[in-house]
Amino acid sequence: MFTRSAMFLILVTGAAPVFADDFGTLNPDEMTWKHMLDRADRGETGMALCSSGYMMTKSGDHESARRIFEACAKAGYTGTMTWMSYMENNGFGGEYNPDASAEWDRRAAELGDPVGKFNHGLNLIRGHGIARDEALGRQYIDEAAKDGLPIAKRMQAADYDPDEVTPDADNWRYAKSF
Repeated sequence: MFTRSAMFLILVTGAAPVFADDFGTLNPDEMTWKHMLDRADRGETGMALCSSGYMMTKSGDHESARRIFEACAKAGYTGTMTWMSYMENNGFGGEYNPDASAEWDRRAAELGDPVGKFNHGLNLIRGHGIARDEALGRQYIDEAAKDGLPIAKRMQAADYDPDEVTPDADNWRYAKSF
């Protein structure tokens, strides 16, 4: 039975109060970001939890997204590895770090993720965050294309020209430094 103040809270906010006792928790905050972060911090993972990092990234909460993605990457979720690469490559929630970005892509590629294979191949072709190895980069692009990734097929058709898939917007990043 709810108290008068609890009933007021339910009527005003639509949310029932949370009660916990030795038998469990009534009305836990299962759908909040805090709950998702608490689960990730405890080492729990799952598709719903891991995908919540995407929403956090798009909202601008990059610190929370990193916590989710790192926990999920540790558990082997390759999609979160490619998101970590994206964040490192764009300085979201930290400094721009092409080496860390390339490492996340390499890990995802080695675990068989088609996007990871494509990104790793592109990094190798450019020498971005990793030593340049165009032949190995093409192999990874070919694997991603064989896996059915349309952008990899597009790059193959363009004779592996990086400008086909990422036009000049980021060329400053890939320029050789002297």
